[in-house]
Amino acid sequence: MKLFPYGHATHPQWEMAAALVLAQLRGYLSLPAYASSPTLALLYITDHYAAQAQEILDHLSAELPFITDWSGTVGVGIASNNVEYFDEPALAVMLCELPHDHYRVFSGVSPLPPANAGVFTAHTALVHADAATPDVAELIAEMAERTESGYVFGGLASSRSRTVQFALSGHGNLKGQGAACGVFSGGLSGVAFARDTSGGMGLMSRVTQGCWPVSNTYEITACDANVVIELDGLPALEVLLADLGVSLEQPREALAKVRTTLVGLSHDADLPNDVARQRSGQFGAEVMVRHLIGLDPTRKGIAIADVASIGMKLAFCERNAEAARADLVRICAEIREELEPEELTLEVATALNLPEAQSAPHPARRIAGAIYVSCSGRGGPHFGAPSAELQIVRRALGDVPLVGFFAGGEIARNHLYGYTGVLTVFTAAE
Repeated sequence: MKLFPYGHATHPQWEMAAALVLAQLRGYLSLPAYASSPTLALLYITDHYAAQAQEILDHLSAELPFITDWSGTVGVGIASNNVEYFDEPALAVMLCELPHDHYRVFSGVSPLPPANAGVFTAHTALVHADAATPDVAELIAEMAERTESGYVFGGLASSRSRTVQFALSGHGNLKGQGAACGVFSGGLSGVAFARDTSGGMGLMSRVTQGCWPVSNTYEITACDANVVIELDGLPALEVLLADLGVSLEQPREALAKVRTTLVGLSHDADLPNDVARQRSGQFGAEVMVRHLIGLDPTRKGIAIADVASIGMKLAFCERNAEAARADLVRICAEIREELEPEELTLEVATALNLPEAQSAPHPARRIAGAIYVSCSGRGGPHFGAPSAELQIVRRALGDVPLVGFFAGGEIARNHLYGYTGVLTVFTAAE
C-alpha cells in the first residue's frame, strides 16, 4: 500500500502557504512508502483565500504538472492530519494515486452521467455543493441515484465571502470539462469513484453525530410543510415545553431553552428505541439533526428547518461535546477493526499499539488517505481546545494522510446532515 502525499500550511500570503505545502508534498513523494505517481489532487482552502482561488489552482497545477485532476472547495475552516485551521488563511492538499479509469471529476459544466448511461459507472462520489443552490438537498439525493451504491459523501462549502469549488480534469475528462477554468461558484462538483473489482483500492465512509437526545421518540401525526402540529396525537408545542420543563408563562426562560434545542428526524427509518438511545447517548446515521426555527402558538405547533411528513420520527436533542467525542471515537474504531487483519504478527501488533507520538502509518491499517468533513459548528471550539477534533481522529485512527474542511452542512448517504462529521478513508487490499 502506498500512502497519499499531503501538505497543509497557513500564511497571510497564499504564495507562501502554497510554497510550504509544495515542499511537504515533494518530501513525501520522495519517500518509498508514499505514492510516487498520483494523478488526482484534493484541494481545500479557507475563505481568506477565496478571492485568489483561481491563482492558487493555476499555481499548484503548474508546480505539479503530473496531477491531471483537481477537486475541492472552500471552508471557514479546513482540516488535515492532527490540525484544524479556523479563522486564518490556510490551504491543504492531498495527492491520490488512483487508476485513471476508476474516477471522474464532475461539475456543472460536466455533470456526472446517470448510473445506466454506459459512459462511466460511479459506485460512490465525493460531493462539494453550494448552500445557495436552489433545492440543494434534492440535488444531493439525485446525485446519489447516479451511483451504484446510492451513497455519496462530502459537504456544503462554507465561506464568509466568495463561495468557490475546484473541479478540473485533464485526463479522461467528461464532455464539456475541457474549456473550464477549474473554479466554480454554485451547484455541485466533486469526484465520482468506480467500484474496484480487482480488489485494489476501495472506500469506506462513516457518519458521526454530535447531538444528545433529550426526549422520547415521537411520531409526527399532523404537520403542514415545515410546521409540526402533532406528535403522537398531542399538540407538538405542548410536548416540546413539557420535555424541556419550561412554560410560555415565563417566556424569557422558555425561549432561552428552546434556542438551544434541536430536532432529530428520520425520513426512512425508525429512530433507535428509547432504551438503546439512553444507553448509547447518541443518534445513529439514520437521524438528521435540524434547527428548531419557531413556535406556532395558534396551532400549538413547532417550526423546523425541514419539510415534515406524517409518519416521520422526531426526538428533541441538544449539542453535546461528550456525545460527539464518544461517537467520533466509535466510528474510527469501527473503521480500524474492519481493516486490520484478524490475526496479527508480533511486529504488526506492536506497530499498531504504539503511543500517539510514534503512531506512524502502517500497512496493516490499510489506509492510504482520508477525507474528513465536519460541521463548521464543531471543531476544536466545540471539543474544548484548538484542533481537538482532528486530534481525536488521529489518536483513534492512527497517523494517516488526511485533508478536509468544515462545512455548512454535511453530505452522507443521500442526505444533508447538520452538526455531524463524515469520515471517509481510501483503503488498500490486504
